[in-house]
Amino acid sequence: MFRKATKGQETRERLLAIAEAAVLTKGFAATSIEEVIAEAGITKSGFFYHFGDKNALAHEMLQRYVAANDDLFEQLFGRGAELSDDPLQGFLIGLKLLAETMADLPNGHPGCLIASVCYQERLFDHTVRQLTAESVRKWNTFFRERIEAIAAAYPPAEPVDLDQLAGMMSCIVDGGIIMSKALDDPGILPQQVLLFRSYIKLLFQR
Repeated sequence: MFRKATKGQETRERLLAIAEAAVLTKGFAATSIEEVIAEAGITKSGFFYHFGDKNALAHEMLQRYVAANDDLFEQLFGRGAELSDDPLQGFLIGLKLLAETMADLPNGHPGCLIASVCYQERLFDHTVRQLTAESVRKWNTFFRERIEAIAAAYPPAEPVDLDQLAGMMSCIVDGGIIMSKALDDPGILPQQVLLFRSYIKLLFQR
């Protein structure tokens, strides 16, 4: 049985959503606590009831963002594994589903909070910087495990570092987000994911 969110929880979630949208639009440095408070329609004391300072806000915002991405990856690649027992085919299906999900975003991908922190890392304390690093390592491990299962069944056509290949996924997604924004073309990100899919297919499929 689901518990209904309390008013305090709803306010906290609204603050996180408002802050995330602002940060993805213009960065952490240009996002002030005052504007988040104004849009949420609460007092400054109400904000500080939920978050001790901007670093605390950033930390919880990142946790929320990472959890959402974790859920998305588990859902899409889990679906791929359900549709095929073959590790390569299941992974290819997951990548296709990911590309379709990115293509379905009405205004393109809003951006990456992890990248935003990295670009302005001096604004944050050790806890926030550590969370970004742990998040990237976790996603690299997620893809490494799946690629390792593929390599065990299908030796690669060319020598390849599986760790670097797993990390390539994050590089493609973040690079695709930047390119999409720079050229005002939301289609670039899903196309880049599909190109990675083609590379995986060529590297492992016989």
